[in-house]
Amino acid sequence: MNHAVTFDFGQTLAELDTGMLARRLAERGAKADAGALDGALTGAWTAYNRAILEGRGGHPWKLLMTTLLTGAGVAEPACPSLVDWLWDEQPRANLWRRPIPGMIDLAIELGRAGVPVAVVSNSEGKLAELADELGWRAHFEVIADSGRLGFEKPGREIFAWTAEKLGVPLGAIVHVGDAWAADFEGALGAGMRAILFRGQAFIPPENPHRDNSRAAFCTEAHEVRQALSRWGFPLTPRT
Repeated sequence: MNHAVTFDFGQTLAELDTGMLARRLAERGAKADAGALDGALTGAWTAYNRAILEGRGGHPWKLLMTTLLTGAGVAEPACPSLVDWLWDEQPRANLWRRPIPGMIDLAIELGRAGVPVAVVSNSEGKLAELADELGWRAHFEVIADSGRLGFEKPGREIFAWTAEKLGVPLGAIVHVGDAWAADFEGALGAGMRAILFRGQAFIPPENPHRDNSRAAFCTEAHEVRQALSRWGFPLTPRT
C-alpha cells in the first residue's frame, strides 16, 4: 500500500492544556481558571482561523492567545506582556500537550500496520523536541514544523515537502487536522484527501466540500478510524 497519513499536532493529537496555562499565568500574578479558559477556546480558534483565511502569515499564535485570555477574563491591559512572555516560554514549556483521546493510539496503530505517519504543523520550531518529551517521536517518520522549515499551511509547499520525505505522492495521503483553512482546505488544495477533525465550528454555512468524496468530517478518534478504513487503510473500525 502506497498510502500515508499526516496529522496536525495542536488540537488534533494534543490540545491546549488549560490547566497548565492557568498555572503559568498564576506565576505572573494573573488569574484565569481552566474552566474559563476552556469556555473561551472556541472564540479564540475562530479568530485564529479567520486570520488564516484572511491570508495573515506567521502562524498567528499571539492573536489566538490574546483572544483566549481576554475571553477568559484576563484584564486586557495585562494581555500583551503575558502573551509575549508565554510565546517566549513556549519552546521550553509548550502548552499543547494534553493528549486528545484515541488520536495518538490511532497514529501508533497506523504505523504498526505499515502506513507511513507524519506530523504537519504550523508551530514554533520545537515540535520534534515536544514529541520527544511526550514520548511520541518514534511514532512519526517525519515532523514538518513550519517554524523550522520556513513555510506553513495552508501553502502547498509544506505538504509537498512532507510527501517527498515520506516517499508517497500527495494524492495518496490523508491529512487530519482541525483548522478549516490551514489543514482542511490546505490539504485538499494540495491534492490530498482531508479529514476535518473537531473543526465543525469553522465550517462555512455553504460548505463547498459537503459532497466531496476526498473529504470527511469527524469529531472523535473512532470516526477518523472509520473514515480511513473506508478509504482502504488497514484498520478495524471501532465505536
